[in-house]
Amino acid sequence: MKKGVLSVAIALFIGFTTTATEPTTSEKKEVNTETSSIVWKGYKFAGSHNGTIALKSGALLFDGDALTGGEFVVDMTSISVSDLKAGKGKEKLEGHLNTDDFFGTANHNTASLVFTSVTPSGKNSYEVMGDLTIKGITKPVTFAVSVYGNKATATLKVDRTNYNIHYGSSNFTDTLKDKAIYDEFDLVVDLEFL
Repeated sequence: MKKGVLSVAIALFIGFTTTATEPTTSEKKEVNTETSSIVWKGYKFAGSHNGTIALKSGALLFDGDALTGGEFVVDMTSISVSDLKAGKGKEKLEGHLNTDDFFGTANHNTASLVFTSVTPSGKNSYEVMGDLTIKGITKPVTFAVSVYGNKATATLKVDRTNYNIHYGSSNFTDTLKDKAIYDEFDLVVDLEFL
């Protein structure tokens, strides 16, 4: 009798667990690189500069409507300055950003971001941990992502010194004074996916 009850209990347990957990159906949604944008903003003692960087490729992973992953490649050679006009320092700053003082795009023409974990933090909102690679150096980053329909937005704060970009950093020399460039810069990402 006890064996029969135990067998029924095990059968019920297996039945409940197999019906309660449905298989995940992960769907990869490619990002439209033409309609998506990445805006950067860097800060210095005497002000700031901003511009854009082109997305080379990217995709978000979903389980139903829930974000579960993502990966992106950025074309670092596309870095441009928006707050300066041609002939007024724009070309000089863009050229400097491409040198080894900053992003060294001759040897490191792409950067990448791969999501390592995604945790829901509210309706349509997620806390994402990921591996950000710049200049061949990979470091973890944490940021928020919001998803609405076929669009997603994210803002990342990046410490450039983690990627061997020390130019103008007051943490590496104390002679800069009002010429210091702050270590952190912002990336504001607006994605549209198919």
